[in-house]
Amino acid sequence: MAQELQASTIPAHLGARTGRTYNVKFIAGGLLLLAFVAFLGVQIVQATRTNGAYYMTVNELKTQAATIQGERVRVNGNLVEGTEEWLPEVNPPTLKFSIKDEHGGILPVIFHGPRPDNFQRAASAIIEGELLPNGAFQAETLLLKCPSRYEEEPSEVFVKAQG
Repeated sequence: MAQELQASTIPAHLGARTGRTYNVKFIAGGLLLLAFVAFLGVQIVQATRTNGAYYMTVNELKTQAATIQGERVRVNGNLVEGTEEWLPEVNPPTLKFSIKDEHGGILPVIFHGPRPDNFQRAASAIIEGELLPNGAFQAETLLLKCPSRYEEEPSEVFVKAQG
């Protein structure tokens, strides 16, 4: 009698195995999440390629001029005194100057845009852009390094050994 009671209280269809049914919401959510992660990956790679620029010296740029023609590069150099030519009357305003590295290589630079206020005080510049066929550098961005007015002049310290 006890066995009859248990058999009659549990419906027969609950114990039968059925095929797997996938919930469409979970599949769609997973695919959407996968697409989002792929989109972020593509954006990171693209941002790295377009904004990343190889850092070079003036001499490196000159020696590799034929191979990097038209590529975006970043160059650092000291400003050459007396080479500044500011042309505010042309459209767009143009700033022409030259930079040099520690080996004496000189690179003429053309920058279309406003002249930075601190250009006269600048000691060196980091420029980003591309090398033109005529040997000049077309700068798209210009970052100037100025000596700090708050730094003290280095003082000489003499130390004698105790003997």
